[in-house]
Amino acid sequence: MSDAIQKVRRTLTGRVVSDKMQKTVTVLVERRVKQPIGKIVTRSRKYAAHVEGLETSAGDVVQIEECAPVSKTKAWRVTRVVEKARAI
Repeated sequence: MSDAIQKVRRTLTGRVVSDKMQKTVTVLVERRVKQPIGKIVTRSRKYAAHVEGLETSAGDVVQIEECAPVSKTKAWRVTRVVEKARAI
């Protein structure tokens, strides 16, 4: 019975800013927040995400999901590449 019930994991979409590590990418997730005054501000946070079997490079837009901790700083995994970076 426990196999049939899957935990709903949080997913975020962001841009890969670093791919210099092995099996790890740094993803910058930006969100827009409205302040009490009415001003809209962009908040951002970087997540270390585990990537295996996918080709990702800096500038790609990827979707990440929460997972069990892989290391001290990694608790997210890249699930898919939404958009590849445009080559100049």
